[in-house]
Amino acid sequence: MTEIYSRVAVIGIGLIGSSVALAARRAGVVGHIVGCDSDADVAPEVKRLGLADSFTTDAVAAVADADLVVMSVPVGAIGALAERIIPAMKPGAVLTDTGSTKRSVIRDVTPHVGDDIHWIPSHPLAGTEHSGPAAGFPDLFNGRYWLILPGGVPEAEVARFESFVTAIGAVAERMDADYHDKVLALTSHLPHLIAYTIVSTAVNLESQLKNDVIRFSASGFRDFTRLAASDPVMWRDVFINNDEAVLEMLQRFSEDLSDLQRAIRWGETDKLESLFHRTREIRRSIIDAGQS
Repeated sequence: MTEIYSRVAVIGIGLIGSSVALAARRAGVVGHIVGCDSDADVAPEVKRLGLADSFTTDAVAAVADADLVVMSVPVGAIGALAERIIPAMKPGAVLTDTGSTKRSVIRDVTPHVGDDIHWIPSHPLAGTEHSGPAAGFPDLFNGRYWLILPGGVPEAEVARFESFVTAIGAVAERMDADYHDKVLALTSHLPHLIAYTIVSTAVNLESQLKNDVIRFSASGFRDFTRLAASDPVMWRDVFINNDEAVLEMLQRFSEDLSDLQRAIRWGETDKLESLFHRTREIRRSIIDAGQS
């Protein structure tokens, strides 16, 4: 495949960062991949897994001469990282991120961006509960949406970045920051919050009951524990930085949950069955859209 970027710097070699590197290498759209992580212990894993052509713990050094810089770190750390690396980036380079909140990231990064850097916030809707360099795999983005917020960047640069995203298997979709944060609050952030809460409820049960909940976990509880096993730092930052949208969706959920409690208490079988039919159709729609 034709090379899209000669040199790409991936900062943060966790699940997403390592998957970007592996997918870009397999697609043949990058000439040289620079891996960067503040944890020096990551270096042997990066080498063993063939994630990058070179590795450094110095983010400023990593971005020198890079045509594309991917910030794949928790959203709470993106602003400080951008402030450090942008002065070292070459004119005309593209800067993006993979954060799950967009208003906060744009707020934190934009003040540091000059006219000579193309800042394209983005968010791949892909992931697992695993983290670290070994968690990545090149198929992670296959068929998954990669949301792009082009802002005032020239169309040619946005299209070029979209071609990179498409080349590594994702489906590029443009979106507004406010709308992004509302959608993700419901589709991603709230489910994780509920999962953390349910697992926390199990942890707080008396000892024998807790042990039996773990021993006899049905598939539903196992699914919740999978979500609740996700990176604690990443999700701490997500909830703090998308608090407005998460709290709005949490309020809506609480109201719907109260209606469900009432239906169960009063034996409203028709109401319960109608709800379950509607939610079943949503699951079918997700499967039909190839996002299951």
